[in-house]
Amino acid sequence: MLMETEIADSRWLAVDLPDLAQDAALAVLAARNLDAGRCEIALLACDDARIAELNHAFRGKPDPTNVLSWPSEDLAPATAGTDPAPPQPDFTGQIVLGDIAIAWDTCAREASEAGKPIHDHVTHLVVHGVLHLLGFDHVRDPDATVMQRLEVEILGRLGIDDPYRETGGA
Repeated sequence: MLMETEIADSRWLAVDLPDLAQDAALAVLAARNLDAGRCEIALLACDDARIAELNHAFRGKPDPTNVLSWPSEDLAPATAGTDPAPPQPDFTGQIVLGDIAIAWDTCAREASEAGKPIHDHVTHLVVHGVLHLLGFDHVRDPDATVMQRLEVEILGRLGIDDPYRETGGA
């Protein structure tokens, strides 16, 4: 798999983002039975200021967010709760999946607030972003259920606990 990673904020080096993202993306592609050797993803590792600009430009929302995805093609299913269409190779045989941006400040804050290791939270967000590139979404409740189930399954294979499980106190 070709994952081009641009580190625009050096704080990402603390979690070895290129390797972490590669491992997360490979786990998603394996779960979807895709030939990782033919897939391409671009990843921008930035800060809250940059992701807020992108969020405003592409979604009309001026605030920062944790992760954004830009799929190369719309694979979303017409029927809620069903799997998206699989991506198809282009004329070169490559499967260009799209682009992901991830923001250090928001990710680090969310991990801290949830009491989770940043590595686990970032892995979850990369898995989430790659699933978006593959046509999964969480706007409609049945689609959210499918996407969440896949995230939990993939993260479990990576040794990461269910990020949606409530961890209630005593």
